[in-house]
Amino acid sequence: MSFINYVTQIQIDFGAISLLKAECERVGITRPLIVTDAGVKAVGILDKALAALLGLQVSVFDQTPSNPTEAAVRAAAAVYKQNNCDGLIALGGGSSIDCAKGVAIAATHEGPLKTYATIEGGSLKITDRVAPLIAVPTTAGTGSEVARGAILIVDDGRKLGFHSWFIVPRAAICDPELTLGLPPMLTAATGMDAVAHCMETFMAAPFNPPADGIALDGLQRAWAHIERATTNGQDREARLNMMSASMQGAMAFQKGLGCVHSLSHSLGGVNPRLHHGTLNAMFLPAVVNFNAAAETVQKDKRLARMAQAMGLQSGSDIPDAIKDMNARLGLPTGLGAMGVTESLFDAVITGALADHCHKTNPRIASADEYREMLSVSL
Repeated sequence: MSFINYVTQIQIDFGAISLLKAECERVGITRPLIVTDAGVKAVGILDKALAALLGLQVSVFDQTPSNPTEAAVRAAAAVYKQNNCDGLIALGGGSSIDCAKGVAIAATHEGPLKTYATIEGGSLKITDRVAPLIAVPTTAGTGSEVARGAILIVDDGRKLGFHSWFIVPRAAICDPELTLGLPPMLTAATGMDAVAHCMETFMAAPFNPPADGIALDGLQRAWAHIERATTNGQDREARLNMMSASMQGAMAFQKGLGCVHSLSHSLGGVNPRLHHGTLNAMFLPAVVNFNAAAETVQKDKRLARMAQAMGLQSGSDIPDAIKDMNARLGLPTGLGAMGVTESLFDAVITGALADHCHKTNPRIASADEYREMLSVSL
């Protein structure tokens, strides 16, 4: 049975951050905790948010790590409780938004965070007691501002997914102006994350025509604008389209993702210093090749439809086109260039087989097939 649900109010435009106080009032947040990171603070975006919130009692947690951890969630939840906060504002990239989702759970639910992880059967344990959340993305990649999931590294070292409709942000404020100063490599890596979301969810098997349409349009926008946004960070049209593509990828991936994400989640847990979007870019060519033989992918001509959105002649051109795009964007040539070695493969495969994205790939991969994808991505 397919399930289709679009529930988030989205404000998208240049200058939309000015609506932050009004959105807090609409949601009923009067004492927000802003969850962000040191980089967002350093470039002055936190100051913009604080200026938009004048009159409210605001607390700040600015120590979100690049791959959010249970320890960071605990520290932020302590600040939330100490200041009697009644809601959250996630300000930053996917890391800050996912960290804030973890805080929304941890500040209102008992027990260790892994209790609520999807693969631990924890989704149904997340209730409507979660703290209300508003998300303000400062990158164009994860789309976590409109998604029901979060990826967090728990205390035992696993990188796990947490999924519940209760942790969908009550509002998403998508202001492309906040991305104008994003460095080229971060623009490229987060942009390829958006590309991966659009492609993987479009290839996923569940029946969801609205999601398919949103994903294809998002792919077309991202593919046409990622290079422009990377080479000229002040290109407002490119920044707007990349922010939309990021949002669209996450709106669509309620269908599920696949092997790209099961591998990148697992490898990111083994080595948290590796950037999630960059890993997705490395794995995409191998996974597209693997998925080409899937019954649903063939029947619905999904590679041909993606190729059309990308301006390519045929679906068989997609893997090489992704590699060429990665090269033009200045991303690594493969996992080896990121310091990954075959010695990590066994641990990565174990994690990928257990990941929540594993079973929504249009072909269920075996351990040997994951090993081959890792090898050709090296």
